[in-house]
Amino acid sequence: MLNNIFDDIKIDKENEQFIDLLNHKNVRIERIVSNGQASPVNFWYEQDESEFVLLLKGEAVLEFENKEIVLKEGAFINIPSKQKHRVKYTSKESTTIWLAVFYKD
Repeated sequence: MLNNIFDDIKIDKENEQFIDLLNHKNVRIERIVSNGQASPVNFWYEQDESEFVLLLKGEAVLEFENKEIVLKEGAFINIPSKQKHRVKYTSKESTTIWLAVFYKD
């Protein structure tokens, strides 16, 4: 079945949209749609899986313990498992669409 990553985008200023595109025993691919959402203050992700993130649309800022990274359309980063990180910012003016690939090392 053919699908499109940009189909069925929900614009919700209150909640992010998380859609699993593929879920296999060692890999999960997820589309995330943000509309100004960010991680709660003092909240950090520290996942058991590594995460490859590609920003398809919009802009965002990822915060790590010792740095911040600005992501614009087309930017990608690999976040190793157990590395503390959080979403500091996503644009409130335009929708931000992420492609996240979670995998076990």
